[in-house]
Amino acid sequence: MLKRASLIEGKYIAIEGNIGSGKTTLAKLLSEKLNARLVLEEFEENPFLGRFYEDKERFAFSVEMSFLADRYHQLSNLPTTQDLFLPNLVADYAPFKSLIFAQNNLPEAEFQLYRKFWHMAFSKVRQPDLLIFLHRPLKSLLTNIDKRGRSYEENMSHDYLLSLNKSYASFIKQNWSSKIIDLNADDFDFLHSESDVERVVDEVLKKSL
Repeated sequence: MLKRASLIEGKYIAIEGNIGSGKTTLAKLLSEKLNARLVLEEFEENPFLGRFYEDKERFAFSVEMSFLADRYHQLSNLPTTQDLFLPNLVADYAPFKSLIFAQNNLPEAEFQLYRKFWHMAFSKVRQPDLLIFLHRPLKSLLTNIDKRGRSYEENMSHDYLLSLNKSYASFIKQNWSSKIIDLNADDFDFLHSESDVERVVDEVLKKSL
């Protein structure tokens, strides 16, 4: 596999999708297959996340600003030169994720303010060369959320997940101009089927060459 992976170098691949779509699982597996530096979102560092799910109206702006700061810090510190041993990057989120969630969580006036901060932060941050978008129906998202057992996600609103699904679809259609691989994640078993992961690698190679 490393021989095949060496066909691409210097690529930044981001994986996106709704909560529970399988982004982190696929990112970890792809980073191994593609000899890539792995970049994982540090969501557990957000001190407002648990409180946000208890009182969204009160903590929405705080949680989104905290995520924005953390994501900017992480992505702005990515290496600017190609790593000899890990020539590619695989991340379990894209910079625009902040806009998707902020638009769903904030009142319009706060979102417009937030968007100004986002543009100031990310206008000079490297953007992905390739986006892998994982979509799943609501039932599958809820099953995955339940399996991982995070206490603050126990009462995840169905309407919230459906709204995020719509927001992702709309944003990508209107704003994403780079290469994209759109996958129905229910058709793959990344954890238990290496051949399914290989199918994604094949798609990445096709889009990158």
